[in-house]
Amino acid sequence: MAVIETKTLTYTYPGGAKPSIRDVSIKIEKGEFVLITGPSGCGKTTLCRCFNGLIPHFYQGELKGEITVAGLNVVEHPTHELATHVGLVFQNPENQLFALSVEKDVAFGLENLGVPRDEMHKRVDWALKLTGIYDLRERAPHELSGGQQQRAAIASVLAMQPEVIVLDEPTSFLDPLGAKKIFEVIYELNRNTGITIVLVEHRLDLTAKYADHIIIMDDGKVVLDGESREILSSEEARLIGVGIPKATRLYQILQKDGIKLGNAVPLSSDEMAALLREVLKA
Repeated sequence: MAVIETKTLTYTYPGGAKPSIRDVSIKIEKGEFVLITGPSGCGKTTLCRCFNGLIPHFYQGELKGEITVAGLNVVEHPTHELATHVGLVFQNPENQLFALSVEKDVAFGLENLGVPRDEMHKRVDWALKLTGIYDLRERAPHELSGGQQQRAAIASVLAMQPEVIVLDEPTSFLDPLGAKKIFEVIYELNRNTGITIVLVEHRLDLTAKYADHIIIMDDGKVVLDGESREILSSEEARLIGVGIPKATRLYQILQKDGIKLGNAVPLSSDEMAALLREVLKA
């Protein structure tokens, strides 16, 4: 069942000369881990703002087409109602961390929803433990490292227990090791809780292996949409200029040179290493 569906969705910011997204028609199924990627300025962030109602309720402009989230028409339902179904983690975690402690930041959304105190404590503890920052609950957010701040931002959204979590380039301020740890947390959330994950990211070497479904955008349009291995091994994806995982490119080069490595296209260095070991055994 689709938890997010758009039909010919087109949006133009106020004063914009042309639409930021054009004729976007996609389906995201409940429980999927979806990766949205594409060149800078292709409309990824704008599309994410449509998922939780920031467009059209906060950003005005002109919205055409249809969008439903968790069975709700986004145009007809206010942002505070949509926020109970879709949580958004921003690119810079400092934009959504403002309280005197991590625990208070994670509780903020629940307080606004009027969640009973006992239930609030349970949810906050659960979210902090799940993201691995329970021991930091009394620390001030500005004292944390970038990776810890990102975990706190994820926990603040997770405590709301939305059906969907949208993450807009959540590791852009982190080094590869810090980013890898965040992606592992996100993947575990998806697998252990069944929450639908929509991740906007350029680092496909680190993220492609987690995705069930990849959407590639270019110039405001969806140009490729489907299963991860099929999409990333296509010539169209390479020509668009997205960062095809190095393991996938190496596999393609070796296949062209007549070295057969099996039919499962690798999306990570670990998968590529496993294929090469099988070849050496043979």
